Amino acid sequence: MNNTIFFFFSTLFPRTLRFLPLHFHPFFFHLCYFLVLSVLGFLGLKVSMPRTPSSPNDLDLFYTSVSASTTSSMVALEMELFSNFQFILLTLLMFLGGEVFTSMLDLLLARNKLIQNKLRSINPSSPSDESPTNATHIELALVSIPHSESQNQTLSDNVASVRLKYNCLRYLTYVVLGYFVVVQFVGFSLVSLYMTVVASARQVLRKKDIKVVTFSLFTVVSTFASCGFVPTNENMMVFKKNSGLLLLLLPHVFLGNALYPPCLTLVLMVLEKVTRKEEFSQLLKNSNNLGYRHLLSVYRCCLLVGTVFGLNVIQFVMFWSVEWNSEIMEGLNLYEKVVASLFQVSNARHAGESVFDLSSISSAILVLFIVMMYLPPYTTFLPVKEEEDDAKRKRKSAVECVVFSQLSYLAIFIILVCMTESKSLKEDPLNFNVLSITLEVISAYGNVGFSMGYSCARQLKRDGSCKDSWVGFSGRWSNKGKFILILVMFFGRLKKFNMKGGKAWHLS
Repeated sequence: MNNTIFFFFSTLFPRTLRFLPLHFHPFFFHLCYFLVLSVLGFLGLKVSMPRTPSSPNDLDLFYTSVSASTTSSMVALEMELFSNFQFILLTLLMFLGGEVFTSMLDLLLARNKLIQNKLRSINPSSPSDESPTNATHIELALVSIPHSESQNQTLSDNVASVRLKYNCLRYLTYVVLGYFVVVQFVGFSLVSLYMTVVASARQVLRKKDIKVVTFSLFTVVSTFASCGFVPTNENMMVFKKNSGLLLLLLPHVFLGNALYPPCLTLVLMVLEKVTRKEEFSQLLKNSNNLGYRHLLSVYRCCLLVGTVFGLNVIQFVMFWSVEWNSEIMEGLNLYEKVVASLFQVSNARHAGESVFDLSSISSAILVLFIVMMYLPPYTTFLPVKEEEDDAKRKRKSAVECVVFSQLSYLAIFIILVCMTESKSLKEDPLNFNVLSITLEVISAYGNVGFSMGYSCARQLKRDGSCKDSWVGFSGRWSNKGKFILILVMFFGRLKKFNMKGGKAWHLS
């Protein structure tokens, strides 16, 4: 057994990393990654025992696994149904499915792709899969291939260029890993300390039989990954008076999502000043040439910071003006209102944790949340426009020319859900309406997790068997509707590959 494991990590795993970037489009690699992660998560949830004697159906378990893997946090089952082991499993799915973690996989693939492509250009007669040259040889400039003297200088320059770029990617991988671990470790430590010290928060977990360590780890990982799952049925509503906890979690809403590029750039700037290494300088100067989409120029980072806080201010002012004296604010003092409102509007940009019941929020604010959930995390008010030259236009494939835009696909998904839930739309219009469906679909697409839920009290024809439960609105959909939303969650998680779709349409 030990020999098999050693053979896998010493031979098969490196060969796989060399093979994948050269033979598969990144879209298919990411799709397979999330599919495999979701299936493994489903199997883990299936074989493990929940808290209740009755086991959930398979579709709801797979739905939950997809939701955790794609960091969508769409709820089809009450969270307190899951056992402590299942909470740890969901934490692992969110950990592996988060954007920062998957970006480290992208860096590893980029390093191997760089090596193999350069080896092919240096020695095209030697197949890259069989070449004995490895990353260490490239890094240390030990590539020795016979060439004529006239090519020596060119070859030396190429090797130096490859070595520098490889080292940049390697250093960047270490920086991202350190950022990823340190931020979540600090968050976990602070939240654990808060839950241990503050009696009111600790009492909530004691009543729900949730361990402090499990809650802290689950919530911090979920918030940093922009998932929005919380071990309690009520999400963060049960903690809306615990302003300290909300303030501890609030930075993670930004650090793992919209403000990750500026924070990463700031870390690189500090390291460049301290170490004086050429690699960090190159990372800052040539951020667009490394293929890491989260590494933005300083100018673009400034625009992103301004846009994120500008949109938050707009949301906060509108939320304050409409909901300040509404029912959802009852029982909160001025300080608690400010913190809870700030936490709620910040989560509309992809994190998805909620301290208020969305079904009690006005329609105007819900429409604002829909717009915020639709916007990609790195949206800037003054975007850096990239000019597309004629060569790039000619290289477009037929698929790229006819692919639809994001809004087109979302409109199709909303129409399909309205078709599958047409009976409920007629018989239960207060729960099933187009606004609720639109918010659910856009929330799944944005991998947010906001939901208006379902209330038996809003039924026009009272069903005696109906029982209120803390599940999302989609939890009451038909199996066909849930399957469509699963597709939306995958589509939303992979939307970065279709951000320029719909260019073939010209409106005039």
